[in-house]
Amino acid sequence: MSTLHDAATTPPTGAAAPEPPQDPQHSDLPRHVVLDGTPLTVEQVVAVARYGASVEIHESALARMAQSRAVIEDLAHDTVPHYGVSTGFGALARRHIPTEMRAQLQVSLVRSHAAGSGPEVETEVVRALQLLRLATLVTGHTGARPVTALTYAAMLDAGITPVVHEYGSLGCSGDLAPLAHVALAAMGEGRVRVVGSGVSTGSTGDRGETVDAAQALAAAGIEPLVLAEKEGLALINGTDGMLGMLCLAIHDLRRLLTTADVAASLSVEALLGSDAPFAEDLVALRPHPGQAASASNMRRLLAGSPLMASHRELDDAGNPACTRVQDAYSLRCAPQVHGAARDTLDHAATVAGRELASAIDNPVVTSDGRVESNGNFHGAPVAYVLDFLAIAAADLASMSERRTDRFLDVARNEGLPAFLAHDPGVDSGHMIAQYTAAGIVSELKRLATPASVDSIPSSAMQEDHVSMGWAGARKLRRSVDGLTRVLAIEVLTATRALDLREEAAAAGTGAVHDAVRAVVPGPGPDRYLAPEIEHVVGLVADGRIEAAAAGAVGHLD
Repeated sequence: MSTLHDAATTPPTGAAAPEPPQDPQHSDLPRHVVLDGTPLTVEQVVAVARYGASVEIHESALARMAQSRAVIEDLAHDTVPHYGVSTGFGALARRHIPTEMRAQLQVSLVRSHAAGSGPEVETEVVRALQLLRLATLVTGHTGARPVTALTYAAMLDAGITPVVHEYGSLGCSGDLAPLAHVALAAMGEGRVRVVGSGVSTGSTGDRGETVDAAQALAAAGIEPLVLAEKEGLALINGTDGMLGMLCLAIHDLRRLLTTADVAASLSVEALLGSDAPFAEDLVALRPHPGQAASASNMRRLLAGSPLMASHRELDDAGNPACTRVQDAYSLRCAPQVHGAARDTLDHAATVAGRELASAIDNPVVTSDGRVESNGNFHGAPVAYVLDFLAIAAADLASMSERRTDRFLDVARNEGLPAFLAHDPGVDSGHMIAQYTAAGIVSELKRLATPASVDSIPSSAMQEDHVSMGWAGARKLRRSVDGLTRVLAIEVLTATRALDLREEAAAAGTGAVHDAVRAVVPGPGPDRYLAPEIEHVVGLVADGRIEAAAAGAVGHLD
């Protein structure tokens, strides 16, 4: 693997990429990603965006780019108008641009479209959208020069992250403003942050001050891009922002769905519920794959529980049977709800895989050398599943909060003290932790309102139907965070309840209990609860809850 060595494609010299963090929870993610024109995976996107994996462009991809670039350069000198090469954009597409102005056309496009506003989005989102635009460039269907792709790769490896704002994309023609801010930084204009590996998913306050893009590029030894014909359009016309956020959400939700099974198992056990409804033959009567996976997880987590055995009696055949006939839906139907969310996530992953295999630009250079306008930049396919996942996240959190609430009510918690308090009345126990979960669930229900059902016309009615996929992605990120917190509160509450029971827990749930106790003390008089919630949020978010359970019972689906 190498770069092309002629003067037109000399790669920029970038600073060496920082080593990705040694995090055992993410050992399955690659540390180095090679772009050769084949589709990226969700795991590769996460590795580069969140954990600073290095990026390399294969020489075959650079050669392919050079071939398609020759097509664009031929058109750049043609007297016949060609959209994006020798015309204006959007509603101005019928304006024919003189030859001597066509490079300036691209610079003006990027500068004018870098019109975002509002809060700065997270580093990992910017890195994801930059990587995904790069992945489209190396397919050779955009007509961009190899040096343009090499500049983007060098910026990623140097940790140069353009400042991108919350507002500016309607999800069609792609994520225009967010991508324009990235292109602007590659030109040496605008503001950037320079970060190491292991970037934060949360607020922007821990990433240092912003600096001028020209200063950051110079420090990394990267020459600012001087755009050629069509390149400005090629750098901003894609669904990369919404797709990047979808990839990150898929990665996070896979862990959270397994953690939801763990949390539900803790609650069934500590509330003296029954595991009988999770039996394989019963679940198989309704053959949804997600439901089968969740029920299997819960059976394994509850297997051999002395606490579950403590409320079983012998049936007529002499076999131990649970005395609980009908548990509340939030316990009994957990595999059905969690399973539906799993199947929804699988559908979203299928859509993401198709989008990762796409080369999105307008116009595109086809394999036989034609330059054709198209509508592939419309974000509807991605927007729909972003909204669908927000609905699933809200419902999972809603069921989790109901299980938390059952622990606190003496009419429903099977003999536990009110609010799990040390001295009810003097102490309030987890009363307000449930308030917090309830408030988050209410917010998640609002966030579940689809963004993709909205459209607002733009560009003098040329772009008269848009996807709002970027907006759907932004609210899904908040939904994923909210679900993480609601599950953490359930785990915190359920492990406290286990401490208040006399019998031991199952191996799987007991291992989770011990992981929580490693960061949060057991029951006692009231104490400052917010830090304890955050400790368990961390356990859920970074996979330690899932890992603790799997360490005791084997791999969980």
